[in-house]
Amino acid sequence: MKTRSKNSAKGFTLIELLVAMAITTVIITILVSVTAMSLNVWNRSRSEIRAARQGKAMIDTMARDFESLVVRKGNAFEWLYANSNPTSEGPKGNQSPNAIDLIFFSAATDRYDGKIGVAGVDLGGDVSTIGYQLVYKDPIDSSTTDDFKTFVLYRKLVDPKETFDDILGQATLDGKVDFISGGTDSVSAEENFICENVYQFTITFHLRITDSTTPPATIRTVRVPIGQGANSAENLVIAGDGITNIARTGITTISNTTKEEIKSAQLSAAEISLTVLTNFGLQQLRKRTFENDTAKAEFIAQNSYQYSKLVQVPGS
Repeated sequence: MKTRSKNSAKGFTLIELLVAMAITTVIITILVSVTAMSLNVWNRSRSEIRAARQGKAMIDTMARDFESLVVRKGNAFEWLYANSNPTSEGPKGNQSPNAIDLIFFSAATDRYDGKIGVAGVDLGGDVSTIGYQLVYKDPIDSSTTDDFKTFVLYRKLVDPKETFDDILGQATLDGKVDFISGGTDSVSAEENFICENVYQFTITFHLRITDSTTPPATIRTVRVPIGQGANSAENLVIAGDGITNIARTGITTISNTTKEEIKSAQLSAAEISLTVLTNFGLQQLRKRTFENDTAKAEFIAQNSYQYSKLVQVPGS
């Protein structure tokens, strides 16, 4: 008589399947989390590197312009105009604390698109007009939405021929050729874009003062920042016959020096300072609300790069 053998093969039970699915879900969740964290770190690192490169390139460009600064003495014409003009807009109301409208003359090496000496391109002369301005706007178009706006630093270069014909020999540079007020010929025209995410742009002028009232004569250096701070000047103008204007509402002294003493000083150096936000920092400014100015300052410090450079100017 034949006996039927039982099939000893077994399948997975429902509990085993549920346990396997739970383990798989945990593993996938961990992998997704690790991947997301890695992407976030990579994006932030890339943003920081980009901010660092932009900041260094910008500070080097400004330094070259100041190193070839041109101020010709013995006249009443303006040769340098610097005015503190903080941006009136910012992401979620977070405006730049300081920005400078700056116009001066320089023997810029990139005049005529760098084609110096090329016939038909180089029209002669070596004194160019340089303008800098920090504006909160969309660098690509004139969109009014906040989504694509950023703090944009612009640099305008006017070649020597046009400088000689239209700008040199002016009693005032403020507003000349629509530099500051905006429009198609302004510093902040789209073609003059040079760097973005520049949260703060400050110039500190080093002025050399000679005191000969009591022999022997002494020389001291005074630092005059252009800005809104209590020990800053809101405006400084240098003409061929010296510093003709240094403005600060309600204050008669800056850095323990009277305005009249500063007007008799000689420019010796310019200290350029930039604060460049990372992309992450700018994105967070669009979303965050800060409890107070201290919390905001700490966030900016953690998500930006600070750059400064002291440049000796010609004739110092």
